[in-house]
Amino acid sequence: MNRFYFGGSDSSGSDLEEDTLPYPKPLTRSAFLVPDFDPTSFLSSLHNRHQTLEDLRSELRTRSQELNKELLDLVNSNYQDFLSLGSSLQGGEEKVEEVRVGLLGFKRDVEGLKEKVDDRRKEVDQLVEEKRRVRKEIQRGRGLLEVDQRLEELEEGLLLKLKGATTRRETDTDDIEISESEEDSGNEAAKNSTSISRLQRRVIQFVYTRKLADKIGSDQPFIAKQEERLSRVRNTLLLDIGSAFKQISTNEHARGTTLKILNIYRELGEPDEALRILKDRKI
Repeated sequence: MNRFYFGGSDSSGSDLEEDTLPYPKPLTRSAFLVPDFDPTSFLSSLHNRHQTLEDLRSELRTRSQELNKELLDLVNSNYQDFLSLGSSLQGGEEKVEEVRVGLLGFKRDVEGLKEKVDDRRKEVDQLVEEKRRVRKEIQRGRGLLEVDQRLEELEEGLLLKLKGATTRRETDTDDIEISESEEDSGNEAAKNSTSISRLQRRVIQFVYTRKLADKIGSDQPFIAKQEERLSRVRNTLLLDIGSAFKQISTNEHARGTTLKILNIYRELGEPDEALRILKDRKI
């Protein structure tokens, strides 16, 4: 706000009153130097400032002109230094070239390390794949050994390693015979239960061995050579089961044994054979 003074005694009272007004202080430079300066917030803080909007604009315009003048004086005072800056940097091309050469060498080193890491990664991938292949072959080898071992146990249990099937048949007949005499039904039933349980265990072992061989695959030469042994064991089991089935009596005590043998046929995958024998006996 501008103040005006008039001469004469008549204006002394008005001058006194004007001197008592709260004149605004000049805007400080520090108010504009805060890091988060915001014009809107700054203007809002001047609401208690006793000053007209036109006087505030005039003061801000004056402040801007002063800053422009200071900036121009600063550039003029340092203009000679700006001009001499180029000459003071003479000889810097060599340092820049040294830095460039160093960076190129560092780049080559990094690329060389990257190639080595890539080669090592590929080598590790190949080793991991080889390990998986070897583990798979080991599992297959264990499966082959298990097939051979179980076939050998079945052949020994079925007496297939004796001289011919006739010798085995004659040796094993007593194990699967069932007397039809009702007087000896108690002893023969216990004997028959043991034989049927033994047959069932052998059938379960054969079915497991058959599935294990199929899992390994018939393209495996060893499995292809065991097909003859598997067929011989299967046929022998069918003969034993059929022989036991035919010797079962038709009384009430033998019906439980009949159901067990039918279940053995089912586990062996030969339900049709059981039906055929049942029809032949007309049970």
